[in-house]
Amino acid sequence: MRLLRTTLRYALPLLLLMAPQFLAAQAAGPSLNVSFDGGGDDYSTAIQLLIFMTLLTLAPSIIMLMTCFTRIVIVLGFVGKALGTTGVPSSQIIVGISLFLTFFVMGPTWNKIYDEAITPYQQETITSKEALDLASGHMRQFMLRQTDANDLEFFLELANMGPTSVRELPMRVVIPSFVISELRRAFEMGFLIFVPFLIIDFIVASTLMSMGMMMMPPTVISLPFKLLLFVLVDGWTLVVRSLVQSFN
Repeated sequence: MRLLRTTLRYALPLLLLMAPQFLAAQAAGPSLNVSFDGGGDDYSTAIQLLIFMTLLTLAPSIIMLMTCFTRIVIVLGFVGKALGTTGVPSSQIIVGISLFLTFFVMGPTWNKIYDEAITPYQQETITSKEALDLASGHMRQFMLRQTDANDLEFFLELANMGPTSVRELPMRVVIPSFVISELRRAFEMGFLIFVPFLIIDFIVASTLMSMGMMMMPPTVISLPFKLLLFVLVDGWTLVVRSLVQSFN
């Protein structure tokens, strides 16, 4: 619940960028058109309101599973586990850093969505459906750049779909493929983070065994050394730089 509240706090900017129909609060007079006959070129106000409420409910899932948030929050969580610090940094700090790093990494994609989808829609040069298609296209392009081909083939096989071009891949295939690829890369980076701290634990444990101090917990001695190593190599800068560059 704490993660949900923190995510919802930053959900509105993403919704404004991903769903152009959010900005379609146009005054249409005292009557409300709820027809589904498709007579106009744009969605009716009722349909736009329905889509807005649906996407607002899915906002946490959109942020966590369609952006770089998943990889970042998992890797930062592995940092705390590797150091052996209990609750430091806290989960609120990790989620907050992950959200702002997500906004930083996704900035170029969201700028394209704003320039090519939201701005033309505000100028009434395109419909809300066309704006949504443009926005989802940029999000699909970002996800496909980070998705492994084997994961795409796996979900295409599960969906009983044959060879499909990239432009015709449905979101129900792209999104789970992207999530699985992100989880794999996050755990790979977490393993690399664990290795140097695990070596320190081995050295400290072997030293204590050779000195006959078998009752002394190795983590009590190794924790200061791991913190010292992390500070000397400027660990947070290295981790953040590696995360940001991994999306390039």
